[in-house]
Amino acid sequence: MPEKKNTKKINWLKKRKRIKNRLVNNNNNNRLVVFRSNNHIYAQVVDDSQHKTIVSASSNDNDIKKEILKCNGKIEKSSIVGKHIAQKLIKMNIHNIIFDRNGYNYHGRIKSLADSMREMKIKF
Repeated sequence: MPEKKNTKKINWLKKRKRIKNRLVNNNNNNRLVVFRSNNHIYAQVVDDSQHKTIVSASSNDNDIKKEILKCNGKIEKSSIVGKHIAQKLIKMNIHNIIFDRNGYNYHGRIKSLADSMREMKIKF
């Protein structure tokens, strides 16, 4: 029998590439990239013109560890991470970004992170 390839990961990588190609960056805005694992969520804002990470936040950060420990679920963790990265962006006077959901469906943890950033007046 031929070896079975990891089709789930291959399909996710294809979807990720498709989404990234559709992102339109006419105003040279920074891009928010989200990654989620089984237990944690990571978000970073990338400046594509300089190829550098400007700001990052995750549910592993020591800054928000006390708040994360009080959470009941992963969706609450995501909203705290979204508020934390939004506060960092506001301090840097960045209010417009492009949201790159990185191949994940827009529901659950990804939606919670995005909604909490919109509450903090970050536009995307």
